[in-house]
Amino acid sequence: MNKALETEQRHDLDEEGVAQDASSLGADGGPALRDNLIDINDEAWLDEELSDEELAALGEEDFDDEAFLEEADFDELSDELLLPEPSADSPEPFDQFEQDLHQEPSETFDDVMDEAFAEPVIEPSSNEAPPFAAPEESDPHFEEAHEVETSAVVAAPETKSGGDLIEDEEYDTDVVDYGDNEADHRPVPRISIHAFCETPAVTEILEKTAIDRRLSRAHVTMHMGGLAKAVDHFQNAATPNLLLIETVETGEALFAQLGALAEVCDPSTKVIIIGRVNDIGLYRELMDQGISDYLVRPKSPLKIIRSIANLYLDPSASPIGRTIAFVGARGGVGSSTLAHNVAWSAAEEFESDTVILDLDLPFGTASLDFEQDPTSGLLEALTSPERLDDVLLERLLQKYTDRLSLFTAPNLLDRDYNIDDQAVETVVDIVRCAAPSIVIDVPHLWTGWAKRLLQTADEIIITAAPDLASFRNAKSMVDVITSARPNDAPPLLVLNQYDPKASSVPAEQFSEHVGIDPALIIGWEPTLFHAAATNAAPIFEVGGKTKTAHGLRDLTARVLGREQDTRDNSGFSLARLLKF
Repeated sequence: MNKALETEQRHDLDEEGVAQDASSLGADGGPALRDNLIDINDEAWLDEELSDEELAALGEEDFDDEAFLEEADFDELSDELLLPEPSADSPEPFDQFEQDLHQEPSETFDDVMDEAFAEPVIEPSSNEAPPFAAPEESDPHFEEAHEVETSAVVAAPETKSGGDLIEDEEYDTDVVDYGDNEADHRPVPRISIHAFCETPAVTEILEKTAIDRRLSRAHVTMHMGGLAKAVDHFQNAATPNLLLIETVETGEALFAQLGALAEVCDPSTKVIIIGRVNDIGLYRELMDQGISDYLVRPKSPLKIIRSIANLYLDPSASPIGRTIAFVGARGGVGSSTLAHNVAWSAAEEFESDTVILDLDLPFGTASLDFEQDPTSGLLEALTSPERLDDVLLERLLQKYTDRLSLFTAPNLLDRDYNIDDQAVETVVDIVRCAAPSIVIDVPHLWTGWAKRLLQTADEIIITAAPDLASFRNAKSMVDVITSARPNDAPPLLVLNQYDPKASSVPAEQFSEHVGIDPALIIGWEPTLFHAAATNAAPIFEVGGKTKTAHGLRDLTARVLGREQDTRDNSGFSLARLLKF
């Protein structure tokens, strides 16, 4: 190498000379092939050691390790490597090293970089909510009232309380099914409620809550603004029975505003906070501060209604029954007959204590269908509802069986029946505490109390005949009822006296025009119904194996929220044999 560079003028002692020497090197660390000064086959320059200045100048050069390894002499490298001694069960250390060196890498640098800078993959959301830090048994009504979906959250911002922040777009106002929880069906008492909202999503859901049938007795007032607006509003105004307040604050800011609210709020006022943070620690802190409940952006009006009902639910009070209202699209379609048979099936076949209220006071047929003398018990209760209590109710009801009781109509035509809306509501509330199933036979009238009953009942069955009058009236009734019950399922439609060959309106047109499919279609069976009416017996006793009886059992199971037992009980039974 010294001979090859003799013709070149060198400046070893100054910086310029060092730079020129460095620039004369090639990409592989050897001298550049210029002016034909170096023989490309001469590898003697590899033995020459570079000076410190040359190494410094080469510090930023990118060596090709792979090319270097291809030309490297592994025999010489093996002498310098400190390799472990070979064992009987393992190959020679250098052989193993050479195999590993030429083996296809499982993960390259490009793979690592692609993975590091790849877009985050959002897994499909599940129906399960993230853990809310499982509530303890000492936290009442917490489990159901705090269900929340956070599937759209990729990385929730941190909050002072340490919980997950729930974004607005995660919430919708889809109607959810109502369950068998008592709070789902008990109406909220006559209280005043003020709601203070901050976001459009919660405002919409609170508006749907305000018009729900369970809050029909309560007076709800909506305000825009959160805790700050509530504090300002009640500086010179009396606080209501209940406050529903949405807040976007957390931590110290939230508790500072709650302290300001406590200074202007009456001690008897209950407060429900609707917040954004999904944190059990915050929930417990709020409970310690005297807040009645904390909801994390409820997904449906039911969450809010259930929370309100739980606040006013007396643990010592008797459970309330499910109200099932039957009404005909016109007179004579058999609505009363269906109501009486469903009530009998609920009591005797499904073993649910049932009370029948025959509100067709002048022309009711409950006494005829069950072969009872008409009494004035129901009329007495409606005229003096303030006197009605559990003791008086027990005396006024007629016991038909151990599980079926009747409130029959007086069938008197020598007087006027001016029923007060409030009286009907009071009587129904008291009867609901006496039995789990209340069948209300609503006459074909469109009065204030009849309309209110149909709007507030838990289940509604509209009976129609396949004629034009029923066709028109059923559509009108369904429209009025569903518009007043946006958070409930539509009423059930029963098509009675249906003859495919003679009926003027086919069943398909009912489904298309009314908007709901008939839950039950009963054929034209005058002999069966005549036999039941003549013998004052339910259809299940005079024709228990008929298609009509099976359909009525299915309808009963549906309105009771039960599953029909489809097992065939007509075969041999030792128990039945021993009864004889």
